[in-house]
Amino acid sequence: MSGTPNLDELEVLTTVEAAQRLGLAVRSVQAMVDRGELQAWRTPGGHRRISRSSVERWLSGVASGAAAGTTAGGRGATSTAPRVLLIEDSAHFQNLIQLVVRQSLPQAELAVAGDGVTGLVMYGRLDPDVLIVDILLPGIDGAALVASLRANPALARARLVVVTSLSEAEIERYAFALKGVPIVRKDRLVTELPQRLQEALAPAA
Repeated sequence: MSGTPNLDELEVLTTVEAAQRLGLAVRSVQAMVDRGELQAWRTPGGHRRISRSSVERWLSGVASGAAAGTTAGGRGATSTAPRVLLIEDSAHFQNLIQLVVRQSLPQAELAVAGDGVTGLVMYGRLDPDVLIVDILLPGIDGAALVASLRANPALARARLVVVTSLSEAEIERYAFALKGVPIVRKDRLVTELPQRLQEALAPAA
């Protein structure tokens, strides 16, 4: 195909390999390629190949965003307002959780992401004190996102609060990533989330 590089001469990854490197679902990587966030080509056989360098640049951007959050480009030395990042795809629950956060933490700086991939990028840029995340998200599910954050020391500072509509039995499937993380059922947001937020921001014992 005209304009297609010689893949044998490039450091490339399969979609699965790129997903493993990024800690994302394969569908999330495919979406990133479609949005132009990763450089990719198709082989003559129709298989997608992704530039390793573009994957590394994306990872470097997230990591540097996390570092900047604690230096001159991020949280200022005189700033005491807690930063809260909400990753939730439902507009209804976005609105409800924002109301609860603003009532419980009126001084908080609140940011919202509607999918896991965007949320992961925003996490690196904002360096939040508290991350509120739904388990089920488009792009990358919340459990995979939590596992990715916990595996990367540069991104693991925030206290986590998981929100979900799943039953106890359904939540068990995600136990690998959620051990020790407070979970708030969505039908109990108004009564339970304020306490979880206060606990998340309480000084470590």
